[in-house]
Amino acid sequence: MKMTTPAKTQGFRLPLTWLGVAPFLVFVTLFLLLPTMYIVVGAFQTPDGKFTLANIAGLNTASILASYWISIKISLASAAIGCLAGFLIAAAVIFGGLPKAIRGPMLTFSGVASNFAGVPLAFAFLATIGPVGLVTVFLRTELGIDLRMLGFNLLSFWGLTITYLFFQIPLMILIITPALDGLKREWREAAEILGASGFQYWRHVALPILFPSILGTLALLFANAFGAVATAIALTGSSLNIVPILLFAQIRGDVLGDPHLGYALAFGMIVVTGIANGIYITLRARAERWLE
Repeated sequence: MKMTTPAKTQGFRLPLTWLGVAPFLVFVTLFLLLPTMYIVVGAFQTPDGKFTLANIAGLNTASILASYWISIKISLASAAIGCLAGFLIAAAVIFGGLPKAIRGPMLTFSGVASNFAGVPLAFAFLATIGPVGLVTVFLRTELGIDLRMLGFNLLSFWGLTITYLFFQIPLMILIITPALDGLKREWREAAEILGASGFQYWRHVALPILFPSILGTLALLFANAFGAVATAIALTGSSLNIVPILLFAQIRGDVLGDPHLGYALAFGMIVVTGIANGIYITLRARAERWLE
């Protein structure tokens, strides 16, 4: 009688390709998911650990609502200006007949500048166009132009907006460049054969195709500016009533702070940036249908 050996059951094994993704997953879990969960839970807790909606209700005050509104306006202004300027720069490099050697350095600089924020960026702008900055003093002593007399103040709405543009414009260049590369030459040739001018091509062909990418990037730039906590705190301190300043005041640990109200403020920022990022992801998926 022939004896048969039972087949060995193989346990579940992850593909080896997951090993390369493991460091990323660990990093995201430790420094994004877990802190976000901690903030969300803390926003609905009392100092004793009990469930409450008082922290969320505390957001409905005049000063906090005003800070959210100012933060939204600064984010919208920097996103709109950064989106327009970045698009024009990228289009000039790709379609403007500039030397191809410019593209590589431009993208390299954009990659570095888009991540240059926080205390170094705040110090750079204070040392350049601050009240006693290099450019400010030069304009006043050599050209007789006083930026203060003209109404410019770095520690203000437009001062913070201009500072944000340093990383908003490069980020726009990085994201919109692949979309501009996706415009097929055949589309322009077909438009020219049909008698369309350059303006008509951009109005009726290129811009409608690029519109989802542009609008999605605008949403991403808005989220990027709204979540720029370190730059705002380092640059303006307490001189501007924006959400990051109020958040820092609540969680810094002094007797006047309320950490759980700070969690609620951070939770509100997560909701706003989450909506903006959701819009970006949705519109990017729509744009990829044309640009694949």
